[in-house]
Amino acid sequence: MMTRVLADDSRDAADRTTALLPRCPTTMEASGLGLDLFIQLVLKLLHFSGELTGIEIAKRLGVEFSVIEPALDFIKRLHQCEIVGGSTLGGASFRYRITDSGRQRAMLFLENNQYVGIAPVPLSQYVAYLLAYRNAVPRSITRERVRQAFSHLVLSERVLDQVGPAIGAAHSMFVYGPPGNGKTVIAQAIRGLLDGELAVPYALEVEGNIIRLFDPVNHEPIETATTTTSLSRELGHDRRWVRCKRPLVMVGGELTLESLELSYSKTTGFYTAPIQAVANGGVLVIDDFGRQRCSARDLLNRWIVPLESRVDFLTLNNGQKFELPFLLLVVFATNIRPSELVDEAFLRRIHYKVFCESPTIADFKQIFSMCCAERGIAYDDALIDDLLQRYYRPRKLALRGCHPRDLLDQALAQAAYLGEERRLTTDLLDAACASYFVDDTEPAPVFA
Repeated sequence: MMTRVLADDSRDAADRTTALLPRCPTTMEASGLGLDLFIQLVLKLLHFSGELTGIEIAKRLGVEFSVIEPALDFIKRLHQCEIVGGSTLGGASFRYRITDSGRQRAMLFLENNQYVGIAPVPLSQYVAYLLAYRNAVPRSITRERVRQAFSHLVLSERVLDQVGPAIGAAHSMFVYGPPGNGKTVIAQAIRGLLDGELAVPYALEVEGNIIRLFDPVNHEPIETATTTTSLSRELGHDRRWVRCKRPLVMVGGELTLESLELSYSKTTGFYTAPIQAVANGGVLVIDDFGRQRCSARDLLNRWIVPLESRVDFLTLNNGQKFELPFLLLVVFATNIRPSELVDEAFLRRIHYKVFCESPTIADFKQIFSMCCAERGIAYDDALIDDLLQRYYRPRKLALRGCHPRDLLDQALAQAAYLGEERRLTTDLLDAACASYFVDDTEPAPVFA
């Protein structure tokens, strides 16, 4: 159980990063965006909605009414929208309706890009936030915290004492070793040691281009949308940003070089951020590294500069490049020897290499016991000794950390199929082994 001191440290870390949440701008200048972009956003919104109050327009764009008021005044003077009602409380309460002229202009904007919704955050503000975040987030990674975070796994002291310093130093790492020994689970558990929370913009604005950054699949908001909105208003937080847990992004064999670059849609007219930008502030796990559709060498060459300089370079369709902080921990998990995948120059940039060895017999039994406890069945040490002597030793099978879980699940599935009691028996384990391990030896025929 985590001690009170560690719990207090975590709360302090969360408080410090919460204080970094961007403040809500009250003017267009403070938002960092220009009049033309707000005119586009307002007209496109009115084009689809028809009629909205000033407060509703501001809410849907994630800003205060004072920020969009100049844009509304401008398009009103051009007769591209009109006031059709509202109270005498001012522009915020007026109801605005798009005109035919405004609809025509909105259609022209939509031909350029179809982004409608929360106003983007300018690149300069996002970069400034990430740099401030990097300096503010504490790295209180101690041996005790690491053991607590990995308490659900059976790992050697050597492995834990290699993983911990890598996380504390925010350095990327290779996690390698035989298949089935928990490399992926180790990488996933790292996220639990990252303190604090993170603010993620819905979208970025770069030289008039819009890049969608918030990813509902990989970003986990701390509150629901309704709660977040009300809390942001109460605390004065910029509603163009989402309060999230620090991200854990996992990619495997589907990873391509294109996934590491901006993705432009000709249909929508805006970009989607690459996976490393989505993972900024958190962990990016490259699972089964070396089995991607692109060569490992090409993939690693793409990572060399960001891993060393902590800066990534992205390119827009017009060829213009821009810098983005590379503030994430990259975990390369593989069952291929690193020396077979990469050269010495790249290995030098990955300071930490963690070898996940196969479990000892004592570890194997402990994993089996934990898996039994998770499934609510009794653990029998003698049964596992018998399994090792009768099945593993004659076939010279290597012990793997995943075997207890897999064999147990297959044994219980067999019991359910046969209508037997939910418990471990020799017969059920034998049936599980027969269907789990590959045995391509064909028995000799028996002649009468």
